[in-house]
Amino acid sequence: MFNPSRLRLARQRLALTLTKLAQLSGVSLRSLTNYETGKLAPNEENLRKLARTLEVPTAFFERDAVDTIPVEAASFRKLSKTTATRRDAVLAGASLVVEFFGVVEAKFKLPAPDIPTLDKFPPEQAAELLRRRWNLGDKPISNVVHLLESRGVRVAALRHEFDDIDAFCFLRDTTPYVFLNTAKTGERQRFDAAHELAHLVLHGEQDMEPGTSKEREKEANRFAASFLMPASAVLDQSMRNASLDRILAARSYWKVSAMAMTHRLHELHLLSDWQYRSTCAALSEQGYRTTEPGGIVPETSQLLRKVMFGTMGRVSVHDAAAHLDLSQDEVRQFIRNLVPTVA
Repeated sequence: MFNPSRLRLARQRLALTLTKLAQLSGVSLRSLTNYETGKLAPNEENLRKLARTLEVPTAFFERDAVDTIPVEAASFRKLSKTTATRRDAVLAGASLVVEFFGVVEAKFKLPAPDIPTLDKFPPEQAAELLRRRWNLGDKPISNVVHLLESRGVRVAALRHEFDDIDAFCFLRDTTPYVFLNTAKTGERQRFDAAHELAHLVLHGEQDMEPGTSKEREKEANRFAASFLMPASAVLDQSMRNASLDRILAARSYWKVSAMAMTHRLHELHLLSDWQYRSTCAALSEQGYRTTEPGGIVPETSQLLRKVMFGTMGRVSVHDAAAHLDLSQDEVRQFIRNLVPTVA
């Protein structure tokens, strides 16, 4: 009944090497290697040691094999600065989130994906076309997470210990998934969500090869800025040579960071190079480079709130954990800051 892929998944999700797991569990490295390659199955004593160390019930190792998310399928920013162990941990966790949504979909009919492929268009035009397709006009988007969920995107949270990874996305069996770092400011989470939407729209059919990541990231940033701050509407606001106060007012209107607003004005030639640098320096002095004073409340999930806390039947944290042979704390990590975590 022991499934080697489940041991590998449980280990990787905690960013443990085989050597480290051997040290922590007291099970020999040779035995662990044989377990993961399927040459041997652990005896009951070693199985209990591994379950205790990896924080899962022994039943977790008896579940069906799971296909982990391949690296080339996921969009990662700054991948070169992330170790392979931490990258694999995030992907292992994402595989469990896919199973979590499987539990949800067994009880609820979720929105079908409506993410078009617009890879033949420049990012700015793709953003405009998507706004038109989704009937968004040129006004600020009230809630990006709700919008993505309504279009069939499954949104989940990254474990906060992996704060070197901003966000990422992938397609699994045509269903899009977006993972957000929910420890960030509301404005930056919105931009991250729009950035990942860009990857789904522009690069969903591509392998996310590390060698071409810089160009993909630039395109995703251009899409996100255009999607959140449409050029026609920003130009109508008479923001040429805008003062710092006007920029701060505009960032509140568009629900983006002050830095993103400043960059967008420069991108639209409404600020000169000198004005752009001066404004960025002034914003940095006031703390806007890493935080967002007076900013918005981070967005939460409407879909997960309904399915996990609704009155017409629900999938509680307890139920999901029992279905997945995981701890309730682990399931709470999937939804951290996206919904209330007491259930």
